[in-house]
Amino acid sequence: MKYIKILVISLLILQSCAQKSKKSAANVGGNDFKIEFGKVAKKSVFSEEGMSIWGGSLVKGEDNLYHMFYSRWPKAPGWIWVSHSEIAHAVSDSPFGPFKFKDVALKVRGAEYWDGLCTHNPTIHKFNGKYYLYYMGNTGDLKIEGTPEKEELNWVHRNNQRIGVAVADSPSGPWKRFDKPVVDVSKDDNAHDALVTSNPSVCQTPEGKYLIVYKGVGKKFPLPNGGPVVHCVAIADSPTGPFVKREKLAFEIKGERFPAEDPYIWFQDGKYRAIVKRIKEIDKKRVFSLVQYESKNGFDWVPSKYHEISERKVQWEDGRVQQFTHLERPQVFFENGKAVALLCAADTIVNKVRNSFNIQIPLIITKD
Repeated sequence: MKYIKILVISLLILQSCAQKSKKSAANVGGNDFKIEFGKVAKKSVFSEEGMSIWGGSLVKGEDNLYHMFYSRWPKAPGWIWVSHSEIAHAVSDSPFGPFKFKDVALKVRGAEYWDGLCTHNPTIHKFNGKYYLYYMGNTGDLKIEGTPEKEELNWVHRNNQRIGVAVADSPSGPWKRFDKPVVDVSKDDNAHDALVTSNPSVCQTPEGKYLIVYKGVGKKFPLPNGGPVVHCVAIADSPTGPFVKREKLAFEIKGERFPAEDPYIWFQDGKYRAIVKRIKEIDKKRVFSLVQYESKNGFDWVPSKYHEISERKVQWEDGRVQQFTHLERPQVFFENGKAVALLCAADTIVNKVRNSFNIQIPLIITKD
């Protein structure tokens, strides 16, 4: 009987140690973040007359101004970003605006360049004293001058999408562009990104390397669409590459061909974190929301404890709540190590015309 008691006590001690060890292992990855939106000021909306505005990424310069890089294209005849987008530059003395157009950062430079006719979806970073502007660029079969008479998706331009980076000593430029993409398509037709590379998100790792998560389109499904649309991961020793691709995909959902888009990744409090546009198909319609993922190593991504962030809703300072059809291209702005603002593309329909703009949303992050 005495030995049985000793055995039972020993087993209880071992069980308690195992439970403590499990709890400890669960906490190795750092805190859980709950991400919420603060109230949005009227000045925190940026638009331009006659232009469609999409996305927006923000950095603070040595001049103490806030520099926003964003996509824009002529509003008429419609959603022609794939062939006519350019990356422009606006400034403000606050991360919440108002912003004022300053110049075009990455101009049209000719169909002979891989990014000569279109630049789109910028994300700006400062690494080791220099500014790195990552973006999607393409070329195609359209003339530089003029716009098409009607809205249409140009598949030549779409399937020429590649990821580039431009470098400058100041967010006001001049920007050094390169003759080759920083992340090109894979030569293997069976690769996840054999057709398109696009929409980069980049962060510096604790070891000083550079992690990129980007949209890839393969050739598994018939052209010109191709597919599926996935998120690939690569890493480099330098902000300008070369980036070494990994086989593991991010943000996958079994049975879905296009589950997510537009991630913004960063490393904070022991984890890689991402705000991602989730794409669901409900009653044969695509419905979007913003969700949160996390990773311990930057390669293996899982839904966060507080996965859901927003169903495209914001609250204005006057208390009015508005739900947009689109609230996407999330880009987090940090100041003094704190995430203070989320820049998103949003739009409204006025007289059957799609009016798009950038919105700067205050972030409220609580930690477990």
